[in-house]
Amino acid sequence: MANAASQHVDVLIVGAGISGIGSAKHLQDQCPGKTYAILEAKDTFGGTWETHKYPGIRSDSDLYTFGYRFKPWKGAPIASAEAILTYMGEVIADNGIEPHIRYGHTITGCSWSSADNLWTVNARRKDGSEVVFTTGFLWMCQGYYDHKAPYTPDWAGMADYKGHFVHAQLWDPKTDVSGKRVIVIGSGATAATAVPALCDAGAKVTMLQRSPTWFYCAPNVSELADRLRLIGVDEETVHRVVRQDYIYNFYDMDRRSREEPEAMAEDLRALIRGYVGEDFKFDPHFTPSYRPWQQRLASLPDGDMFKHVAAGNATVVTDTIDTFTEKGLRTSSGQEIEADIIMACTGFRLSVLGDIPFKVDGNAVNWADTVNYRGMMFTGVPNLVWVFGYFRASWTLRVDIVGDFVCKLLGHMDAEGRRKVEVALRPEDADMAILPWIDGDNFNPSYLMRDLDRMPKRGDKPEWQHNQDYWSERNEIPGIDPAGAEFVYDNQRAEAEALEAAE
Repeated sequence: MANAASQHVDVLIVGAGISGIGSAKHLQDQCPGKTYAILEAKDTFGGTWETHKYPGIRSDSDLYTFGYRFKPWKGAPIASAEAILTYMGEVIADNGIEPHIRYGHTITGCSWSSADNLWTVNARRKDGSEVVFTTGFLWMCQGYYDHKAPYTPDWAGMADYKGHFVHAQLWDPKTDVSGKRVIVIGSGATAATAVPALCDAGAKVTMLQRSPTWFYCAPNVSELADRLRLIGVDEETVHRVVRQDYIYNFYDMDRRSREEPEAMAEDLRALIRGYVGEDFKFDPHFTPSYRPWQQRLASLPDGDMFKHVAAGNATVVTDTIDTFTEKGLRTSSGQEIEADIIMACTGFRLSVLGDIPFKVDGNAVNWADTVNYRGMMFTGVPNLVWVFGYFRASWTLRVDIVGDFVCKLLGHMDAEGRRKVEVALRPEDADMAILPWIDGDNFNPSYLMRDLDRMPKRGDKPEWQHNQDYWSERNEIPGIDPAGAEFVYDNQRAEAEALEAAE
């Protein structure tokens, strides 16, 4: 059966989420002669927007930038998961991508052969049968976290709790919360989304946070988009202009967060006061210990969570957990909090390249032994690109940039008759410092810090790191020369040695 189901494609895309669908569109447009398939473990497209079903699930970025550059967004800037899935479905239908997607295919191993210049990809289907793909190029778009197993700390006494405990990632949307006492553990984007939605559904909510988070509160409208539409501007132009407006605004926020963090912090507090009044008390629950944007800034459209806090529908407790109890939990300061439901919004479990076993010429790949090239390619691993997006800008901005790069690289290989490419440190990189994947002072979310030792390494030069800086990469990555010294192609060394000997 495996042999009967085997097939070859020029490019194999892994994942049918926001990254995979966007990458497929770029490949079709820019490399129309390439055959491709998308392998997706789930039974449908959507990735993170299909995984998460907790109350109020919505984007944490505006859709003018989280949406693709090629598909205008027409709704509210912060969008529900349902609206995002509809948008992605339109991209799939409008561009004939559906026939290329293989749903229910879980990859069990990837192996590169330099003798054949091919990846062999083994996958298991939902019925248990095995299938084998071969491909010249792997485009990894499966994201960065485990969709099945979220991160839940091993708190004391969890077995004693008699109520309903669930991680937000595993939430059943049929759960009735009306009239229930709900503890939400966490204060990041997931908690900030779930708390107001739970309140709206009639729950009495306590948000228990270990430490405060920075929030960005703004009306869930784009006055610029509405004005442009009013005066008759076409949707493609509206999308392009509003997209640039959001990009500039977040660039300015990022710059100010580094250059004048106190002023930026006060501006964020002022936005909150616009929804809850000048007398709102920020200490101790809304005074983070880090500067804005050192961790992701959580969006609150229309200040919804703060409105519920001010109205008394949601209570905030800043403390750590001592132990779970039969009726709820006890904090380290001794406060007893009773709850019918406890929802953990404690983040992701990091997944490096899908936790798929990789081999290159029979040798297992340990990603921590590789050095990353702009967060896309890795030393010693040929014909592979990983899409790892932005956190201080919308993830999808990098999907578009990386899509252009991959297509440019594939075009260069075709023009030069090359079948293999990998990145390698250049002679001028010989003394370069090799460091962890990300500078903790630059970006330090807990899920990344917990498993940083599993990630590829970075160098201290811009090209050997993923710096999370869209505003520099939007110019740098399009300017990459595929003939640069960092790219090594098949037979290139042998050709150079032969030329040198002939001279």
